[in-house]
Amino acid sequence: MLRPGESAVVDVELPDPGPDDVVVRTRWSAISRGTELLVHRGGVPAGQAERMRAPFQVGDVPGPVSSGYLAVGVVEEGPAPLVGRDVFCLHPHQTRFVVPASAVSVVPEAVPTGRSVLAGTVETAVNALWDAGPRIGDRVAVVGAGMVGCSVAALLASLAGARVQLVDVDPSRAEVAATLGVGFASPESALGDCDLVFHTSATAAGLARSLELLGVEGEVIEMSWYGDREVSVPLGEGFHAGRLAVRSSQVGMVAGARRARRTYADRMALALDLLADDRFEALITGTVPFEALPDTMARLAAGAPGLAVRVDYGPSPVAPLAPGGS
Repeated sequence: MLRPGESAVVDVELPDPGPDDVVVRTRWSAISRGTELLVHRGGVPAGQAERMRAPFQVGDVPGPVSSGYLAVGVVEEGPAPLVGRDVFCLHPHQTRFVVPASAVSVVPEAVPTGRSVLAGTVETAVNALWDAGPRIGDRVAVVGAGMVGCSVAALLASLAGARVQLVDVDPSRAEVAATLGVGFASPESALGDCDLVFHTSATAAGLARSLELLGVEGEVIEMSWYGDREVSVPLGEGFHAGRLAVRSSQVGMVAGARRARRTYADRMALALDLLADDRFEALITGTVPFEALPDTMARLAAGAPGLAVRVDYGPSPVAPLAPGGS
């Protein structure tokens, strides 16, 4: 990205790989509509710029700064066991890159390579469930049916005896919810008395509705990052009488409930294994060629609908993002 709201494809010089590095030729990447678009518009608070720095990010916010952190490619050079393998890496959009071998995760054979770009998003969902600790038979709502919210809902769908509802203002997300195997509701019609609500909409209205959906002593797991925006939290009404709680979940640290026994690599390996589930294909709603990234970022920032947009580094896209939509 150049300045906030602008982006361009530029040439960069690759460093010479060291003995413990890999050279990766990118096959696919994906655009994060949340964090990446927030960076695109220049919404990172100055005090959080270093903390929110993406792995292998070049430059500093507000810009120019390299964009993206969901990349999949084939190892061209490096340790023999990795050469020729498809790997996932938290790396910006780039046709080829050099990183330490420890920074890549091998894509399991059971996972389609193009789907594995969702690994970073599913990893975020895994961490949130580790934070929340949902129980059998829980009543759960996921407010916000974006990439992260849908990933959380997909993982919750297998919770025995649970009532899981995906909540969004966009009625078209009902089809995605059905594919994931969970219920769907508008904010107005969502079922209340929830034990847990995962909030992912990054809106004040979504957070307020999340609190309204809780039962006594229920908990909101706040997964949205608002950047430099101020958000009003309604702590009046029944907040204290209901002994409600709001707790943050962020992927930058392994959830405390698993931190002593799981590493970052363990968490990523689990996320990749989970992507063998064909339901996650519903989260990819458009594919664009690498050269179209600047135009695509502008359209997404302007509100083009859809979920994950995948970037194809091959000679042609698979399923182009339609003008003004997905």
